[in-house]
Amino acid sequence: MSRPSTIDLLPTEVRDALHAWLRDPAITQTEATDRLNALLGELGAEQQVSRHAVNRYDLKMREVGERLRQSRQVAEAWVGKLGAAPQGQLGHLINETLRTLAFELTMKLAEGELTEESMPAIIDQLKHLSLSVVRLERASSENVKREEDIRKQERARAAEAMASTAKQSGVSAETIERIRRDVLGMAE
Repeated sequence: MSRPSTIDLLPTEVRDALHAWLRDPAITQTEATDRLNALLGELGAEQQVSRHAVNRYDLKMREVGERLRQSRQVAEAWVGKLGAAPQGQLGHLINETLRTLAFELTMKLAEGELTEESMPAIIDQLKHLSLSVVRLERASSENVKREEDIRKQERARAAEAMASTAKQSGVSAETIERIRRDVLGMAE
């Protein structure tokens, strides 16, 4: 199991300042390290952070940022592609995403990136996310069924209105029944 880096152990405010310096293209990693150590000195901390630690942390944050950016791009592409598609396809995508997430979490635990102490909370979040997906998929299916029922009722009303009008116009009962079957069978 890997131990936390010296930067991970810093107070949140100090890490936030480091993040701001690392995001600023006008500030080099060496300058960010100097500013970080100066801030730690002002706070009375005896700890100093090496340039290598800042470099490793910056690389790790950039990797995380890149993965997040890629994840957002993939999500936007799929939502754009499936926006008008049946809900079942989106449900399959979400289910596959959950499987991938569970696999990645397992790999991170095996590699020591997650601790046994933090894992129960992560598993609990994954469980809640999975339950939410199930509920969304169920609600989506119910909506599709409800919309189909409404369309059937509308076709039935249209068929009855058409039959009434046709009867008043003198159309034969046989022709009216054939038209009614055609109207009601349009979506079947």
